[in-house]
Amino acid sequence: MWDVIWEALRPLDPYRSVKAALGGLVILSVVITTFLVVLAVHSATELRVITLFSVIASLLITQFVAHSLTGPLNEMASAARAMARGDYSRRVRSERRDEFGELAETFNRMAADLEAVDKHRKELVANVSHELRTPIAALRAVLENVVDGVAQPDPETLGTALKQTERLGGLVDQLLDLSRLDNGVVPLHARQFEVWPYLAGVLKEANMAKGQGHSRNDVHLHLDVSPPELRAYADAERLHQVVTNLIDNAVKHSPRHGRVTVKARPGEGREALELEVLDEGPGIPAAQRHRVFERFSRAGDSAAASGQGDGGTGLGLAIARWAVDLHGGRIRVAESPRGCRIQVTLPGLGREPGLT
Repeated sequence: MWDVIWEALRPLDPYRSVKAALGGLVILSVVITTFLVVLAVHSATELRVITLFSVIASLLITQFVAHSLTGPLNEMASAARAMARGDYSRRVRSERRDEFGELAETFNRMAADLEAVDKHRKELVANVSHELRTPIAALRAVLENVVDGVAQPDPETLGTALKQTERLGGLVDQLLDLSRLDNGVVPLHARQFEVWPYLAGVLKEANMAKGQGHSRNDVHLHLDVSPPELRAYADAERLHQVVTNLIDNAVKHSPRHGRVTVKARPGEGREALELEVLDEGPGIPAAQRHRVFERFSRAGDSAAASGQGDGGTGLGLAIARWAVDLHGGRIRVAESPRGCRIQVTLPGLGREPGLT
């Protein structure tokens, strides 16, 4: 109750309201002037002397209050000029409890957001450049060998060139998905479907891609749907993005001759769906689990360091989270005794935003 009372009295608190501070300045100046006038009336002091002292006192008080009010603005102006030059690390003090304190906190949040955007932009250039350079260099080497007569344009050589082209195509697809993510909400076209044949088709495509577009073709994919007649309600294309990216991530970080399992179970709502993708890799440390769905965050850094997987672009899991969010669902890294287990929850009928 006291918190409500203090919040109601906030406009009267000179430490929490600029209006109250200015009002206090006027009242104090009037009180000082009145006191000096009364002093002049009851003494032999001339009125002009009293007026002079009154003006000096009012100016000193006004200067003190004005300095305390303009100080934060000057600091924010200096930080804004630094941000205009590209320095997003500047922050302003926000110890005040008044409107200037709120403005300082808002300014700091804005600076942090701009710093994150700038960091993501630099990471985008670095990651895309790195990912493009490898397949382009390999494709160029193959073509140069064919042109120079070192290699013959046989099926094996052309197959190598095709793999690098497919890798470039996959990167372009991810960048297009990222652009779609940045441009706002994409309408969903949800429908009812049988889960078993749908996921079986997705795994068949993943097996084909695993054998053609990646070096990892020794990982076994397993599908577990219970009950077999399970039905769900979702956007098939967006769900395909989710499952494909999760399988791709699991395959990259699986051990040799490992196993990736896709499980599907009924959710809590009508035609809701619970999906799990499990692998037998090194897993994701608990301290990193909150970052794996961020852009350019590579969930398998530890695996890549040990020679498992190729790291990827760091966009797959971010795109998966985006597609799940469009459904109003949830995606997370769950506890697992071995490897990594990612859970996806789709709400089914009744709670999906933006469905058509």
